[in-house]
Amino acid sequence: MTPQKKPFISIREAIFQLILNAVVFVFYGYSRHNPQFEEYEYVFFLNYAAGALIINYWLLPSCIYTKKYLQFTLYFLLIVAAMVLIEEFILEKIYFPDTRGQRFIALGNLLNMFPTIGILSGFKFAWDALGKQKEVEELKDTVKESELQFLKSQINPHFLFNNLNNLYAHAIENSPQTPTIILELSAVMRYMLYDCQAKYVSLTKEVEHLSNFINLNNLQIEGRGRVNFDRPELTGDCRIAPLILIIFVENAFKHSSSSQTENIEIFIDLSVTAKGELHFTCTNSYLEQTNTQDINSGIGLENVQKRLQLLYPDSHTLNITKTENEYQVNLKMNLDK
Repeated sequence: MTPQKKPFISIREAIFQLILNAVVFVFYGYSRHNPQFEEYEYVFFLNYAAGALIINYWLLPSCIYTKKYLQFTLYFLLIVAAMVLIEEFILEKIYFPDTRGQRFIALGNLLNMFPTIGILSGFKFAWDALGKQKEVEELKDTVKESELQFLKSQINPHFLFNNLNNLYAHAIENSPQTPTIILELSAVMRYMLYDCQAKYVSLTKEVEHLSNFINLNNLQIEGRGRVNFDRPELTGDCRIAPLILIIFVENAFKHSSSSQTENIEIFIDLSVTAKGELHFTCTNSYLEQTNTQDINSGIGLENVQKRLQLLYPDSHTLNITKTENEYQVNLKMNLDK
């Protein structure tokens, strides 16, 4: 299919130009001493408007916007000279054959001409600048949305990779928990694939998903420690970007279970103020001497930090602290309602 060409001028811009030319003509032709418009005023103004039209829709795009300033100056002077010659040797000869048509007064014509051209061209330049700014903003939004979709697309493979490894380990051992893990994993994946495709989701659904995820991972460390999740009673219509909190919880399980064989402790606390500010804390134990040098890195943590910067640039604070045997994440963010 052949792409449609952009119209030379949009209907909206054409209407704007007609109104602008009408307003400028009123100021150009109106006089307190002669409060009516003469025929010659229409014709003289049409000469100025034609010159401004050439400047606006030929010179500006081909010279100013392409930074060919010398060419613009030369062509601009030629256009102005042509307008002056048309006025002096044609229009004045027709309408003022016995007065102004008898002499050549270029300076006076220029003084009448430049304000009109300046206003018409100035508004066209401003119109184009606003349009270009709108295109830049739309491009930024497109790039931002593309980056968010890319970051979100990384979450499912990252999560699935970790949990399939755990499922494989239980299957090898013929663990009786394997069917339960499969069911929990299925519920979590269903939410990830179908329920959280929107930019923002209900906080209630996100917390329910987080609870299912915690139950899934809790099966893997059962008997080796304890997991405590203070799930709040949520009311209202707060919304949150999906799959933000789960990354921190996943890291807590991963680093605790990989560094400790027993005495694992994970505490997760979540609350929402009346003003819609979410307070989230995730604390997990780990052993410094084990292989935890990459605890601050990885796809998941880097991913969620980028998503927070894109979605909540000025409305979140994230603090990650690490002590000898404890790793803690504190997140505060203003939720949408």
